[in-house]
This record gives sequence, structure tokens and C-alpha cells, in this order.
Amino acid sequence: MKDLLKQTKKRLFIKLAALSIFSAMSVTLLVLWLCVPRFVRLDAMWIFDILLAGAIIFYGFAWLSLTNIVFNITNINIFRFLDRYIFTFINMLFPLIVLWGKVFGIDRRAIERSFIAMNNHILLHHHIKVAAKDLLVISPHCLQLASCPHKITHDIKNCKRCNQCTVGPLVTLSENLGFNFRVVTGGTLARKVAKDLRPKLVLAIACERDLASGIQDVYPLPAAGILNIRPNGPCYNTTVDLEEVEVMLRKFIK
Repeated sequence: MKDLLKQTKKRLFIKLAALSIFSAMSVTLLVLWLCVPRFVRLDAMWIFDILLAGAIIFYGFAWLSLTNIVFNITNINIFRFLDRYIFTFINMLFPLIVLWGKVFGIDRRAIERSFIAMNNHILLHHHIKVAAKDLLVISPHCLQLASCPHKITHDIKNCKRCNQCTVGPLVTLSENLGFNFRVVTGGTLARKVAKDLRPKLVLAIACERDLASGIQDVYPLPAAGILNIRPNGPCYNTTVDLEEVEVMLRKFIK
């Protein structure tokens, strides 16, 4: 799992997104074409013209949005005015992207990893820098040892730093660098913490599914993701590469 995002090909998500736009556009135009005889009989070709113009505008915007993502990855600043719509576009396409992944036998996790890697790359190439106090690190509660009697989801200071899991070192790192660190039980609590603390950037530690959905949910708040390591399977005694966390933090902290 270590450095898995670095090994992930960002172009997988781009290719599936392009295929999704093309397939949706093709179906839309085919349906409109099949409806032409009915519009003619009803003497309502003006309705067809409106629908066709709407489809051209919509899919033109979709292709521009995808082009903007590619330009973001390559650090070309042409369509930056479309940045605010990137995740609106991704939210709309994601179900279709996953569907095409199934058609080609691509695991959903691989698609989500590609999306997370793409998102991290864009954030880093935007050279986003925030004060440590404005950065929030969120990790899942499964990062804590399951047998640990100390509950840290409400108060991180309850951690005794026995170093049997990676929570203690993360608490120490938060004190040394000055960022906010919280352990949460799920996506709902993670969103609440982000809303309450109002950070300028979030670094989330989680599995592919939670990272992909969380990054989209907190938008327009920029959020980077680091995959947890799951030696015992999902949601149980997980861990994280602390060196990778610190390297990522130092790239975002002023």
C-alpha cells in the first residue's frame, strides 16, 4: 500500500471520463434524432432546436471541463475559470465512470485511486500553502488499535501515546507542526468537524471509497488524500505511512 497513489495512473480516470462523456453525448443525440419525425408531425421542430442547442451547450461544457482537468494536471492555466466546476462535473460523471469501469473489468478501487491521485496532483501543482493552524488532518477511528480502551473521537488528548498504533505519532506531529488533528467515526462526523473548524485545507487519511466521496463532499474546500494501510482488512487496526503524511503536510504548510 505504501506509495500506491504515486504508482497510480491518473490518466485512467481521464480516459474513463472521456468515454463517459462521449457515450452519454452519443445516446442523447441518438434519442433526439429518433424523435425528429415526431417533432415534424407535431410541427414542433422549434422544441427540437432548443433541445439540440441545450445538448450542445451541456456537452461542450463537459468537454471543456475535462480539458481543464487535463490542463490542471499539466499546469497549463487556460481554463482556470472553470476550476470551481471541476467537482460538479466529476459528481455528475462518477456513476457512469464506475459503470464503464465494470464493463472493462476495472476495479472501482483502482478508479477511485486514480481520482485521488489526480486530485492530489492538481492541488500540489496549484502550490496551495496555508498556515498550520488552518490545516485539518482527519483520520478514521480504525487507525486506533481496536483493543485500546481510550476513546479519542471526542478528545484526541485522551491518546496515551503508547505507540502501538499511529494515532500517538500523529498527535505528536500535530503538536510539533501546529495543525489540527481529529479522529472520526465516519464521513458524517468528518464533514461536521470540517464545518466546525473551518480549515482552509484538509488532509484526509482513509480508504479509497471514503477519500473519493469525502473530497467531492467538502468541495470547494481543497482536500488531499492519503490511503490508509489495511494489513488486517478494511476498518480494523489500519495504519498509515507517517513519513508520507509528514512529506505531504510540509508541502502544504507555509
